[in-house]
Amino acid sequence: MTTFNMLHWIPKNWIVNKQQLIPYLFLFPALLVLGLTVFWPALQAFYLSFTEYTDLSQPPQWVGFKNFRLLWKDAVFWQTLRNTLLYLAGVVPILVIAPLMLAILVNQKLRGISWFRAFYYTPVVISMVVAGLAWKWLYAENGLLNQMINQTPFIPFIQSGIPWLTSPKWAIFSVMAVTVWKGLGYYMVIYLAGLQSIPADVYEAAAIDGSDGISKHWDITIPLMKPYLVLVAVISAISATKVFEEVYIMTQGGPLNSSKTIVYYLYEQAFQELEMSYACTIGLVLFLVILSLSILNLKLTNRIPN
Repeated sequence: MTTFNMLHWIPKNWIVNKQQLIPYLFLFPALLVLGLTVFWPALQAFYLSFTEYTDLSQPPQWVGFKNFRLLWKDAVFWQTLRNTLLYLAGVVPILVIAPLMLAILVNQKLRGISWFRAFYYTPVVISMVVAGLAWKWLYAENGLLNQMINQTPFIPFIQSGIPWLTSPKWAIFSVMAVTVWKGLGYYMVIYLAGLQSIPADVYEAAAIDGSDGISKHWDITIPLMKPYLVLVAVISAISATKVFEEVYIMTQGGPLNSSKTIVYYLYEQAFQELEMSYACTIGLVLFLVILSLSILNLKLTNRIPN
């Protein structure tokens, strides 16, 4: 029995054409799963942000905007927000520009170029747990990086290495480096797909007009790659705002909360302090921050009309 024949029970005055309902029947299973796993939990979290829910054996108690007032006075929250914005400002520009340069490099028709593509993409397929532990060993006091620094005669002012993960001045930047290293190959592939969609005739015509070498990328590549630049900017901004695994594995938010981000603070409140309602309040603020950044990013790139 076809899907169309299954709709014979619908009165004709309910729908002009029964076939109009068929696409929604195909969408229904996915919408049902999304509703149960995404939308309904999000609504519950929104409700819990206005309640007090510390005793999980008791129903939540409505407290209105109490959690938001506590959040406003929470010095740790504001520090994690600053850390998150610093993370955003430090990581996103690199992940927008550097992968494009790599994509232009590996888009050349050279012998063995596929090996370079695989080399740059390898960090993407490595588990963040493995990557975090490996970089934590590299950052150790007697790790490879400090040994190289100590044995380099061109850096005489550093005698005992750099406290990569144990100094409030260095910790968050050390974690940023891992995020950049892990994301370069992923965004490079996105750019590479865009570069390969540009016809070669465009570059040939530009070469005749005198636009060649680096200038052809300013004149042709960047303007035609604008949709991909917007996509990478939005995705990398959202990912940087939600960073968690690197912080959890490498620094646990320390030292002195210097590398603690909003998501890690949310995790602490929810699963260590069991302050579920307060964690939901932090999650709601995080959602608003991500939404605002996404809209701002799109407006700055003229993707939303004024």
